[in-house]
Amino acid sequence: MLKSLGKFVYEEDPEGAPSLSRSLRQGGDFDLSVGTLFDLASVTKAVATTTMAMILYERGLLELDAPVSGAIPEFLTDDARRHAVTFRMLLAHSSGLPAYEKLFLKVPGRDELLKAAFSMPLTADPGTRAEYSDIGFIILGVALERIAGEPLDTFCRREIFGPLAMSNTTFNPPRELRPRIPPTADEREIDASPEKPRSTFRERIIQGEVQDENAFVLGGVAGHAGLFSTAEDVARFAHVLLSGGSPILRPETIALFTRREGRPVGTSRALGWDTPSAPSQSGTHFGVRSYGHLGYTGTSLWIDPDRQLSITLLTNRTWPDCSNQAIKQGRPKIHDALMNGIKTLLNRGDR
Repeated sequence: MLKSLGKFVYEEDPEGAPSLSRSLRQGGDFDLSVGTLFDLASVTKAVATTTMAMILYERGLLELDAPVSGAIPEFLTDDARRHAVTFRMLLAHSSGLPAYEKLFLKVPGRDELLKAAFSMPLTADPGTRAEYSDIGFIILGVALERIAGEPLDTFCRREIFGPLAMSNTTFNPPRELRPRIPPTADEREIDASPEKPRSTFRERIIQGEVQDENAFVLGGVAGHAGLFSTAEDVARFAHVLLSGGSPILRPETIALFTRREGRPVGTSRALGWDTPSAPSQSGTHFGVRSYGHLGYTGTSLWIDPDRQLSITLLTNRTWPDCSNQAIKQGRPKIHDALMNGIKTLLNRGDR
């Protein structure tokens, strides 16, 4: 089932942004369609970066328990604990690195941002705490590029998106595709207000370029964010995983990476994926072997191998200023409604 609902922007201009919707709607209604491309945000971690890691692992080029410093010597500092950080820890968000830093405010460009990420101090001993980390995946993305000997986007286009016919999946969408991409942020100073502060980093409406500012400074291609895609393409990717991974992966690799890690105790993380916890953004019906990932812009993918189904939900909930948190309540309800609807259809089929 594939369904689109809504428009690129609100029907009425939100308070504090009187010209917002009018300026974007010039020349059309901006209705969402099944061909609309969305900024996947952190779903990039699963669809692109983790899948690249899986392919390199299958080829014997990536050792999960090898130290990250083998690929990135710059990661080592006078903190001896950093020698213990492995690829497995980066994938499972247990490296001890912090969750997030506004590095884009501190550095002028890509090289400087990477240098800052590589030297980011640990906030916990490696392997002792699970803390979701954008910093860890920025580092992971670069490490995988060095192992593969080519940029992440080039590798993914040839080894993942091409073989799976994901023709609408890309980093840095060309300008001509922007009319098919909903805006994710309004960073114009003219529309900022003390009551509703928002990022004014780029001083423009963000449409067709990555919403995440760190990924933007990195050139739109990063291990943690930057990928754009359609619901159909993401669902096609999920179907391949449900079908055993051919032609890009083996079933045993999928099983390894999507199985919840045993350490640290209490973690819900698999390798590059998350698993349902209580409560879960996946809702209440996904099984114990399910896995998925969320994206800051309001995107998500959840896959249930036992039921042989997946749910892809793509939105631009960050428009215009990231203040609306309704996705946290709406997403699990949408998942539950879809699962209940599927159950009803199956029951009717039994009769």
